[in-house]
Amino acid sequence: MTSPTDNPISLNLVVLRSTDLERAQSFYECLGLQFTRHRHGSGPEHLSAELGGCVFELYPQATGGASTLGTRIGFSVPSLETVIAALSDSSAALISPPQDSPWGRRAVVADPDGHRIELVQA
Repeated sequence: MTSPTDNPISLNLVVLRSTDLERAQSFYECLGLQFTRHRHGSGPEHLSAELGGCVFELYPQATGGASTLGTRIGFSVPSLETVIAALSDSSAALISPPQDSPWGRRAVVADPDGHRIELVQA
């Protein structure tokens, strides 16, 4: 029998839904993500970015479909001030301005769909 330490769990996929993929793509590209377009079988076209072993995807929000709006995610960024400056030109909302925390310099923003995104610079 293997123990949890023999096969540590790691996150490999995050999917958010967006009402406007191009607007969401612009927002997340300000964080440094680079997307490619994908379609699996007859599913919808979506955007996909690879982040150190984890795939981050943006899918279209279908009318009446399940929402991911209550989802909160976080990204570690090399320069919080640079990202906040880049986001000031987008439709992002600053929820919590940059401040020092036990985890590093931290801010919370909302993406164009309203997902809360925690940004941390170690």
